[in-house]
Amino acid sequence: MHRRYLMIVAALAVSTAACEKHRNNSSWSTEAPVVETALVPGATPSRGVGPITYFDVNTIPASRATEGEQLFKTRCSACHKIEERYIGPALSGVTKRRQPEWILNMILKPELMLAQDPVAMELLAKFLTPMANQNMTQHEAESVYAYFREHDKSLPDLPADGSADTAAPEEETPKGPPGTN
Repeated sequence: MHRRYLMIVAALAVSTAACEKHRNNSSWSTEAPVVETALVPGATPSRGVGPITYFDVNTIPASRATEGEQLFKTRCSACHKIEERYIGPALSGVTKRRQPEWILNMILKPELMLAQDPVAMELLAKFLTPMANQNMTQHEAESVYAYFREHDKSLPDLPADGSADTAAPEEETPKGPPGTN
């Protein structure tokens, strides 16, 4: 019964988000040319759908990771853990698996991403729980990204042949509040 309820809620969230017209009237957006490079060779990079069309990761100082860690603890940790699957996917290595624009768009506009981005749709199908919009500002989302990036610096880079199992953390048995598994 619980899964049926989650499926209904997920379907409603996706259909509601689909009704929102795709707008890009954000002052954060830029149409700067982007060199299309995949994080995994041979894969097509996804920048997601939302207000961020280009983002230069070099504009975020590493010092923002501390702010991002606090934001993660207060706004994200109810559903996400860094090293293990919980209600949502484990986030360790996310900056090595996803483009920065994709990560920022998922934080800022999860409804739009779940309605229009194929990767986000796959994650919804796998986890059966739509990501809640935490109404973060771009500054806050960038700080969370800085936290992820600082964590991921200690992880090995993906192999040049593209053979990395980038979905491994998401494949584990979910760990969530009692009665939700």
